[in-house]
Amino acid sequence: MSITLSLSMASFALAASISPGPVNLVSLSSGSRRQMRTGLAFVSGATLGFIALFIATGLGLHGVLVALPELAALLRWGGVLFLLYLSWQLLISSGELPGESLTNAPGFWAGALMQWLNPKAWLASASGISAYASGGDTQLLWLFAAIYAPICWVSLCCWLYAGAWLQAHIRKPERLKWLNRSLALLLLISCAALIQ
Repeated sequence: MSITLSLSMASFALAASISPGPVNLVSLSSGSRRQMRTGLAFVSGATLGFIALFIATGLGLHGVLVALPELAALLRWGGVLFLLYLSWQLLISSGELPGESLTNAPGFWAGALMQWLNPKAWLASASGISAYASGGDTQLLWLFAAIYAPICWVSLCCWLYAGAWLQAHIRKPERLKWLNRSLALLLLISCAALIQ
């Protein structure tokens, strides 16, 4: 394995992980509304969920979805419903930070599940595998996954910390409510992209 190939894989992983998408928006929202440890559970789940999806795609799951378009449609609609649920939670948030229940906070398993319902994750997996590990070389697949995992985690943490920064600077519940509504709108736009 060459250093050039590893750096190219890392660059791809960074571009795919840090660019805006549904999981990034939920990380931002979690950072702006919750304690950091709650957000880190979501980020860790999302990272491991993505890596599991990435490896499964590399081992042939993408071919199964091409052969079974009904399953692909089911996953797409599941993703839409999940994003609508998260949008609703953001929309109805009061913006009050103290005493907010953590029971409805997206945690580890929500992060892992969200990646499997996230079209951006599927696209990143399929295009990454196609570009770097499409020849069936499992050693390349595992190398790419090992490079991707920490980059994905750090990228999602950047969004989480950006949310925490916003929380520190948006102390008024009314302002946080409008931030949450803006994030809900962005998630709804993500849903619209899925439906087309």
